[in-house]
Amino acid sequence: MLPWVEIAILAVALFLRVWLIEMKPPHFDEGVNGWFADQMTQTGFYRYDPTNYHGPLHFYAVFLCQTLFGRHVWAIRLPAIVAGMLCVWALLRYREFFGLTVSRLAAFAMAVSPGFVFYSRYSIHESWQVLFSILLVHSLLGLWQTGGRNHLFTGVASVAGLILTKETYILHIGCCMIAFGVLRLWERFLPSRPALAVAVQQWIPADLIKSTALAAMVIVFFYSGTFRDFSALAGLYQTFAAWFQTGVGAGGHEKTTFDLIGPLNYYWVALMARYEWPALLGLATCVRFVFPSDARLRFLAIMGGGFLLAYSIIPYKTPWCIISIIWPFFLTAAAVFDEFRSRLRPPALAWAAAVIPLGASTITCADLNFRKFTDDTEPYVYVQTYEDVNVFTGPLLRRAAEDPRTYHIDGIISMESYYPLPWVLGDFTNIGYYKKEIQPPNWNVSFIAVDSAREAEIESHLQKEYFKRRFHLRSAQDECTAYFLATDFDHVLQGPPEFKPSPAP
Repeated sequence: MLPWVEIAILAVALFLRVWLIEMKPPHFDEGVNGWFADQMTQTGFYRYDPTNYHGPLHFYAVFLCQTLFGRHVWAIRLPAIVAGMLCVWALLRYREFFGLTVSRLAAFAMAVSPGFVFYSRYSIHESWQVLFSILLVHSLLGLWQTGGRNHLFTGVASVAGLILTKETYILHIGCCMIAFGVLRLWERFLPSRPALAVAVQQWIPADLIKSTALAAMVIVFFYSGTFRDFSALAGLYQTFAAWFQTGVGAGGHEKTTFDLIGPLNYYWVALMARYEWPALLGLATCVRFVFPSDARLRFLAIMGGGFLLAYSIIPYKTPWCIISIIWPFFLTAAAVFDEFRSRLRPPALAWAAAVIPLGASTITCADLNFRKFTDDTEPYVYVQTYEDVNVFTGPLLRRAAEDPRTYHIDGIISMESYYPLPWVLGDFTNIGYYKKEIQPPNWNVSFIAVDSAREAEIESHLQKEYFKRRFHLRSAQDECTAYFLATDFDHVLQGPPEFKPSPAP
């Protein structure tokens, strides 16, 4: 049974991740991920594309939730919520190595982290990547400390999970391996206290062979589209060529703020300073582990520094990667706090000091996730769909709720960029999606959405009366205009229609 403190931490984490979960409009990437789930509904499997840079696991999870619960924003976000909750639970499991105080403090820091909450309320792959990364490191420490078979199986399963999630698994596995090498080298100069010897291993080679074979079969199962497209398996290595090209080129996602030297910059540290005070404190406390200290904490400090360095070197930077970087720093901060607490008299003073970063994180978390979730001045809010999208989708969904036949009316969406609309309006069967250089055969349909700069062009084709509404879909995109056929939406949109065709000469 979990003690009440851990239950309370998980309850706080759950509340922050599910309360008002549909308040934030679907993000561009959520629309794309939902579209992939829609394609799976049609084809029966996920056709892996190595240029997509993401493994199939999250798409199958979204497909399962959407199939079971329907086309709801909370349904496509449910996999990320589950993965985010499991991350907090997995961090609590580190009590096996560092004790209750360290694991609970680290887990609470994650539970109220602005970034972890924001991206757990967001249907993307990163929460899965963090979960498997945490479990992998836990298994490595377990093999180091006890050599148990359960840790071997967890480690193999974690590697498989990373491979199934995202191509950046190579960074996380690589940083773990390099960290052990750096630790071994550093031990020659300043030995750890305690210097923990590698335990006698309780597993046998057959355990490794069988678990690896099972993991490989699971990887093949998902990447081959449940054994329906074996040609896609080549993507397991082809993805790195595409990813390397995009990562070096940045693809419009470079972050040059706070340059340090060459490709290194302070972008991730700046995000920590703005949002993640416990993680920033954990980064600073890594200096403590340069000196004689627990070898396992030294490993975490080195590994965390490796994560930060690797993601700093890569020009391609999207803010949700922050959660893949900062989780080890929650543990290092908690460990230094625990050491400080044991030496301070009275110990209550240490707890009072801990309230400052944790309280700041909680307040920032609430402000970001429940008030500023579409505010472009917040760096975590990135290519986010505005609530203004409801100007277009609201009348359609309200009319469809009243009369399901609405799902079969004709519509046209001709915009420079239109995601997440294909998922949001995925139940509408007769929408044509067009780029501006392609003209639909007939503009006189029940509803239209276009870039506002094309109003004059589109209105020259319209022969009926339309309600006309302007809206912004997201930042860095021009204003859009929605047209609703007056005879179809007169009971949904009040007042006279704004557009009336010119009378024939």
